[in-house]
Amino acid sequence: MILKQAELSRSELPVLGTVPDFQFVSQEGRPFGRDDFKERISIVDFIFTRCQGPCPIMSGHMVELYKLYEETDDIRFVSITVDPDYDSLSVLKAYAEDRGVNDPRWVFLWAPLDSVVHLSETGFMLAAENLPMGHTTKWILVDRNANIRGYYSGTDPVSIEVLKTHIAQLGKEGQ
Repeated sequence: MILKQAELSRSELPVLGTVPDFQFVSQEGRPFGRDDFKERISIVDFIFTRCQGPCPIMSGHMVELYKLYEETDDIRFVSITVDPDYDSLSVLKAYAEDRGVNDPRWVFLWAPLDSVVHLSETGFMLAAENLPMGHTTKWILVDRNANIRGYYSGTDPVSIEVLKTHIAQLGKEGQ
């Protein structure tokens, strides 16, 4: 299975969709939208700070990638809360700080729940039912043109290794 995934990772990454226009707010209180995906490769996930299930695992893996790519501003990490009633900007900021986030390469986004559901379902084509508990554990790879290029399990180390290969591939393509 690992060999098959590695072989697939060497083939051209298809464009699976495009991030739609949207406007959320970062943990720093700054607007963040579709245009912020341009110029950088991005990894997107949906989390909530009180999660006792997959979120700590996903955030742990994201911290590893954040540190792995700390020498480049070319890669951005985007975590979107699926629990906006609890995850205020100050809660998101504290959560980011607890993970060692000290620069704008990793943003934590807030928006009203209906906007989060809309972006997840119609923008990233991922189910968003029974939130916050029912959120997806998929990560989304977005290229410099705001195109969706892949989906990965944020809890599976093998899937994350494939993601790293795809990040390198996009970097070489200038995408």
